[in-house]
Amino acid sequence: MTYRIPFNKPYVIGTEIGYITQCLAAAKLSGDGPFTQLCHKLLQESFRAPHVLLTTSCTSALEMAALLCDLEPGDEVILPSFTFVSTANAFVLRGAKPVFVDIRRDTLNIDEKLIEQAITPRTRVIAPVHYAGVACEMDVINEIAARRGLRVVEDAAQAVGATYKGEFLGTLGDFAAYSFHETKNFVCGEGGAFLAASRRDFERAEIVREKGTNRSQFFRGQVDKYTWVDVGSSYLPSEILAAFLYAQLEHMPEIARLRRHIYERYYAGLQPLADRGLLTLPIVPPDCGTNHHLFHVLVGDLDTRTALLEHLKRAGILATFHYVPLHTSPVGVRFGHREGMLPITESVSDRLLRLPFYAGMSEEDIATVVDELSGFLLDRRVHG
Repeated sequence: MTYRIPFNKPYVIGTEIGYITQCLAAAKLSGDGPFTQLCHKLLQESFRAPHVLLTTSCTSALEMAALLCDLEPGDEVILPSFTFVSTANAFVLRGAKPVFVDIRRDTLNIDEKLIEQAITPRTRVIAPVHYAGVACEMDVINEIAARRGLRVVEDAAQAVGATYKGEFLGTLGDFAAYSFHETKNFVCGEGGAFLAASRRDFERAEIVREKGTNRSQFFRGQVDKYTWVDVGSSYLPSEILAAFLYAQLEHMPEIARLRRHIYERYYAGLQPLADRGLLTLPIVPPDCGTNHHLFHVLVGDLDTRTALLEHLKRAGILATFHYVPLHTSPVGVRFGHREGMLPITESVSDRLLRLPFYAGMSEEDIATVVDELSGFLLDRRVHG
């Protein structure tokens, strides 16, 4: 079905094709070429990130982080159930058990007050997920991790450019993962980035990313041949993807302004509904600087959301719900979890609605979404 207002539309700057043409002219298509290095440099400078490596996806970056945590079968990782499956898969692939913790009612992030009680002698990692580009309570999480000797892996897929107490998300843990998927703020179709806090971890990450070889050291002239030196896989994106991404990263402030405008228009347009108790708007705590990645609302119950989605669909508007809780999934159940364990997560999953949101979205389309959503909820209030 074709929608007159799609859920997402990748934003194109205009210089992407020119940069890709440069790759073709230079006959350099595989990874770690000039555009990859330009992306590394720009990301490091923009976000004050010590060490960055482009990857084929955020999933790849999370898998690299899990490898670097040296997990063993039976080890445990604490994470929210309200997240994409890649957050859990990265650790499960290393033989670890996911231990799911409920989320906060305001930010929909992992409830930092519940982490300590979930820790056991087998816990090795805490993996906070910065939902919608709003930061988890990282001071508390890092304090717990430091006191308990745990690693912190930030899933910052949705949080590129967002901040916590003035520091950029992705730079606050031991490792982090960014996403440049076509639904994210800055895109290259499929792609991501791995971030490491320490030089030692970064040097090993470079090897893990190159199939477990010291190939990068060889090309820098640090060794006379390269060979297999560690466990790894193929996590290096092509230079074509890096060229496309660099065009996007050069214009991060412009894209950020466009997204902020849409977010603010939605917020102002839907505030009257929130004032009447018909929905709940996103909450951004004072210490958090959002990157306006998405706009979600919470309605009263699952039936209301289901009917609202159908109403918007009939109006030619593609909205969507978000995560099905991982702890209630077939794999989550195999790990001993069950429905009813995480009540806030389950309630939010039933009631959350994501609205169309993309840079370049027109004023008319924003107004149409607000009008259709408002009309439905107001009519439902009157007629039940």
